[in-house]
Amino acid sequence: MAFKLNNKFKFTHTFFSKLRYSSSSSQSADTIVSIITTKGLTAPELNNFSPSLTPHLVESVLTRLHSWRIAQTFFLWASNQPSYYHTSFTFNALASIFSRSHRTQPLIDLAKHLPNSSCSFTPGAFSFFLRCLGNLRLVHEANQLFDEMSLKGLCVPDHHCYNILLEVLSKCGSVDLMEKRLSEMKGFGWEFDKYTLMPVIVTYCNAGTFDKALNVYKEMEEKGWVDERVCSMMALYFSKWGEVDKAFEMVEKMGENGMRLSEKTFCVLIHGFVKESHVDKALQLFDKMRHKDGFTPDVSLYDVLIGGLCKNKDTDRALSLFSEMKESGVRPDAGILTKLISCFSDNKSMISKLLEEIPEGEEGEITLVLIYNALLTCYVNDGLMDEAYRLIQMMIQSKSCTDNDASRMDAFSKVIKRLVFPNITSFGIVIDGLLKNDQLDLALSLFNDMRRFVGKPTILVYNNLIDSLCKSNRLEESYELLREIKELGIEPTHFTYNSIYGCMCKRKDVSGACNMLKEMAACGHVPWIKHTTLLVKELCDHGRVIEACEFLDNMVQQGFLPDIVSYSAAIGGLVNIQEVDRAMKIFRDLCSRGHCPDVVCFNVLIRGLCKANRFADAENLFNELVERGLSPSVVTYNLFIDCWCKNGSVDKAMALLSRMSKEDKEPSIITYTTLVDGLCKEERPDDAILLWKEMERKGCPPNRIAFMALIHGLCKCNRPTDALCYLREMEQKQMKPASFIYIALLSAYVSDLNLTSAFEIFKEMADLGFFPNPLDKNYPIAVDAILKLSTDHRTSSGIQVLIEEGKIPTQCELLIVKG
Repeated sequence: MAFKLNNKFKFTHTFFSKLRYSSSSSQSADTIVSIITTKGLTAPELNNFSPSLTPHLVESVLTRLHSWRIAQTFFLWASNQPSYYHTSFTFNALASIFSRSHRTQPLIDLAKHLPNSSCSFTPGAFSFFLRCLGNLRLVHEANQLFDEMSLKGLCVPDHHCYNILLEVLSKCGSVDLMEKRLSEMKGFGWEFDKYTLMPVIVTYCNAGTFDKALNVYKEMEEKGWVDERVCSMMALYFSKWGEVDKAFEMVEKMGENGMRLSEKTFCVLIHGFVKESHVDKALQLFDKMRHKDGFTPDVSLYDVLIGGLCKNKDTDRALSLFSEMKESGVRPDAGILTKLISCFSDNKSMISKLLEEIPEGEEGEITLVLIYNALLTCYVNDGLMDEAYRLIQMMIQSKSCTDNDASRMDAFSKVIKRLVFPNITSFGIVIDGLLKNDQLDLALSLFNDMRRFVGKPTILVYNNLIDSLCKSNRLEESYELLREIKELGIEPTHFTYNSIYGCMCKRKDVSGACNMLKEMAACGHVPWIKHTTLLVKELCDHGRVIEACEFLDNMVQQGFLPDIVSYSAAIGGLVNIQEVDRAMKIFRDLCSRGHCPDVVCFNVLIRGLCKANRFADAENLFNELVERGLSPSVVTYNLFIDCWCKNGSVDKAMALLSRMSKEDKEPSIITYTTLVDGLCKEERPDDAILLWKEMERKGCPPNRIAFMALIHGLCKCNRPTDALCYLREMEQKQMKPASFIYIALLSAYVSDLNLTSAFEIFKEMADLGFFPNPLDKNYPIAVDAILKLSTDHRTSSGIQVLIEEGKIPTQCELLIVKG
């Protein structure tokens, strides 16, 4: 927030800046600006000014440039000139440009550069820079810069500088930071003034700590520093946090002390009170606003109050306020009428009272149309589309309405007793409702009536129809409407074009999408990311990866830079068809164009490189990810863990698990499953079981895949007894194992010569119908087990029973007989 003292500083800074410029430097600044705007910053004529370049001249040029980007480029150009150094005035000029243009990242970069520039600042100049950061809510950056500039001796902050920092900190409600700075000020022996305590109150209010805010307020009150602004601010914050009673008390206290709220503050408080369902207090404030402070409320205030009363079903007071509004000369709008009709829709007498004072003539016609539009809106909002469509048809036929027609009208129309012809808004309400109700053809029919009776439809109606047509894959009709829009001289919007572009993307119509991009580029419209990404993904999923990449290239040629999500989809498509080098080329091109690939994009490439056994390249890409300041995701680590486990480097994979813990990345069930499988393949079953127990201890519940990986791995390590324990645990958790798990257990028991246990597993497998068919790779294992079990005296009778029950295939019986 800006205080009087700070505004004075702002004026002083600007005044003395202007005072320094001589007429010659002003002419030079104008000449430089002319060269930059007509020939660009590479114009050789600029070099003529290099020897005479001064901070005053650079500041003058910066203040004359209308583009923040050109101002930034000129600032960098000046930085590179020999014997020239920026001062606090040039830094502040550029910071002010970034702040006014709402350019957050450039201002952050400038703030990071400031401590390394060796440019000293007076407290006043530094306060100006801090406020620029505060305007864009760059609280952390302002706080950090404050410390860095102090430590490097580039600025010695004074009381006013601290006040400005507190003002910036107040924007985020960081109580700890604010109290730390207050302690520093106390340490310097400085007395707090009004401009110190104001941001302190704001900070406490933003943090929701009202008791502390009130304590500071009382301190200010004791010192006579409380004014209308402070009280209004307190009332607004109380209202914002739902403390309506405290807000109302503050307003009453202001009245007792002869203070007045501004009209804007009245409006904000009334809206806030109604929002918190304190309509009575809102109405008291409304009366104070009108009668005591003499403000004239507009229709929006009546709307919110009548809406609050209608919501509470307080129909009498809603109607009373409606009457007061009309007596005050404020014309009701469709929103107010809609709320009233919605509230009284089950009470004909109330509606009659609402509509009984409709005058004749043009004024009456306008009011009547508003009422009908409100009624149509009520029907649409309640999903009564048949009634809405029937009513607008009656309105269309009103010029030739017969008694028979009138007898078919609904209750509302009978109360009104007279019809009025619909306007553009009437048609728009019903068409929009029909479209939302998936009644596209009926909406098109009504649209034709609209064109015939009221003339040129609005672009909103056209957009809604085109969007619905495109969603229904009726592209040709959408194009017809687009042509009609242009013929009528209506300017299509980005929504118009993107609706059609999205339909083409769904159709995988690359040629049509490219043509639409050309038209959009010519009109200055940008394609929506979601449509481009959808097309690229669809093409890749249908084996048209190269075509997807060519489409992205075409977009760049049209002047559009596709989003990283679209590129990630294309890169993923290339990886899936083993075109890793081409995927890497697209990735490098992206980086060279200033794109910053995200973690997902890196993961897609790492997966492709690992799949191609290019582990060194994958590791280099991982290092690049970290160098770019990105944080590897769990998926990133899982890719490498899977890679190392498959490559026989389980220890490397386990090291990554440790690194994940250090970086507070919670391993997923996929992480643990991959490592368990890898340890078992390396014949380290004990380590696999230990890891499994660690997984359970950390609260990561095993799923079906994890259980099967452990059971299968233990069987491969000739630990069938342990594997069987986990199978039983799996079954207790209502998880059903796949058939290969029984084969693995069977094979392990047979290898261990534990034929009794082998038979139990075989019988269980046969009972479940899991016996493999002859084409299954596990079929020979099952047959070998049958042969061995049928020749052992402990299990042969059991095998015979299974044969008699038909649970062993006939071809296996023949093998047993031959055996």
